Amino acid sequence: MTSSTTRYSSVSITLHWLMFLLIVAVYACIELREYYPKGSDPRNALKAWHFTLGLSVLTLVVLRIAARAIYPAPAALSDLPLWQRQLASVTHILLYALMICMPIAGWVILSGEAKPVPFWGGLQLPPLIAENKPLAELVEEVHGTVGNIGYFLIGLHALGALAHHYVLKDSTLKRMLPGS
Repeated sequence: MTSSTTRYSSVSITLHWLMFLLIVAVYACIELREYYPKGSDPRNALKAWHFTLGLSVLTLVVLRIAARAIYPAPAALSDLPLWQRQLASVTHILLYALMICMPIAGWVILSGEAKPVPFWGGLQLPPLIAENKPLAELVEEVHGTVGNIGYFLIGLHALGALAHHYVLKDSTLKRMLPGS
């Protein structure tokens, strides 16, 4: 359960990979909905899953932040150039901002459209704002743009991990792999 000076804690590793799967599912739901006509049951189901899974990301990111406070990350590899450590730090901050802001934006969109905010098991969350369709449209536009930026950030994060593993041949990726 504890982190060491060389590895992340098992809690952090579990939450990281669970978040990965959840974010893949969030993106998959919103992309796959395009294959179905507007108003169709499959399209509506994919949108509902997108909302529920997105709000689950928000729930898990809170747990990740708590886990990070309890089990601090191991120190960055000291032999890395400053620019690499800074790029990694900025990328992580932006990923956390994405995982917090995107679900809240989705919640605001549904609230502004006066639509129910579905969560697991038929639970509906309260609206964050009163009905405000112009604001919901604006937030939806930003949400879509930031979602596209998210592809880049996630790709940069994965590319960095793979570059460390295959090019630099250091332990950066191994520190976050389960059972390594």
